[in-house]
Amino acid sequence: MKKRILILAVSLFAVCGAFAQGYQFTVVKENPITPIKNQSNSGTCWSFSAVGFLESELIRMGKGEHDLSEMYIVRRNYKDQAEKYVRLSGHLNYAQGGSFADVIETLNEYGVMPEAAYKGLNYGEDMHVHGELEAVLSGYVKGVVENKNRKLTTAWKNGLDGILDAYFGAVPAEFTYQGKKYTPQAFAKSLGLKQEDFISISSFTHHPFYEPFAVEVPDNWRWALSYNLPIDEMMQVMDNAIENGYTIAWASDVSELGFTRDGIAVIPDELAAENVGSDQAHWLGLSRNEKLNALRRRVTEGPVKEKDITQEMRQTAYDNYETTDDHGMQIYGIAKDQNGTKYYMVKNSWGEAGTYKGIWYASEAFVRYKTISFVINKGALPKDINKKLKF
Repeated sequence: MKKRILILAVSLFAVCGAFAQGYQFTVVKENPITPIKNQSNSGTCWSFSAVGFLESELIRMGKGEHDLSEMYIVRRNYKDQAEKYVRLSGHLNYAQGGSFADVIETLNEYGVMPEAAYKGLNYGEDMHVHGELEAVLSGYVKGVVENKNRKLTTAWKNGLDGILDAYFGAVPAEFTYQGKKYTPQAFAKSLGLKQEDFISISSFTHHPFYEPFAVEVPDNWRWALSYNLPIDEMMQVMDNAIENGYTIAWASDVSELGFTRDGIAVIPDELAAENVGSDQAHWLGLSRNEKLNALRRRVTEGPVKEKDITQEMRQTAYDNYETTDDHGMQIYGIAKDQNGTKYYMVKNSWGEAGTYKGIWYASEAFVRYKTISFVINKGALPKDINKKLKF
């Protein structure tokens, strides 16, 4: 009886062994990043990822390592978004989400501040918790729009500032950093951060290639423009950036089955024999949800066969609301798994979560499929693509 059990165990291991090998990554190229941060219970990934990108830019530029304030930028944008919401009579998304433009395209006007000078925690919490704040702000601007006076009072913007100051703290006109006094604008200038040095890239077929367009997602409330490239050239830009020492502010969809909480992002092919296992008859008898759950488990066990991503697949997923603007992160490197599959190394803003302590490995297929847009320094553009863009 014991011998039979042992044989059965060995047989089961032989069937499942290929699925239980785990992920083994080898770094191909890795660019400097600053420490992992935690956005906690706030929908401010757009600020954390873009600020992390700027911090890496400063390292690349020889300016040293700096810890910049995400919440200074968030506070400024909550006000800008409120003003636009009221101007459009409420016909605008007003929530915690945003885009990289909220960080990059405000550099010249608002500058930046160090975290030490502005933490944005003025409401009795040690970590960022914006549920109450969002409810208060959205209720306030909704009330302003729906008022029965038929015109706006001169007080509503002061009232908005009062709410923002109460939660974030008043923005100082000046601050001292490393022994010198700065305004936020002067600080950004001293670091060499200028919004005109950066460009946003995307890839969709409902707009002409090589021209700018506003990506139609709710969080792009500024209607900021991205330059449209064919999918292969989009990936060429990303690779060229990483290979030449630049990092990338990356907007993506993390609602996919293959985006795990353990630090892996892949696009598994549910029809591939390699992913089904040896008992295909059993697999065919599973319901749709059962197959998805089985595939989700399979993704956590080791490398999977992925879908071949085309331009048409990207567009269809976007048009069918399957690709949505869920999360902003920072791509900073390239790695390969034990099978030679290419992955992008991604800095997240969920603290030291997952197997890799805040780092995700997103496969090339995932990035091809689920990239909404990304921001790079213009210097990271390949020369041939730079010539095609009309800016």
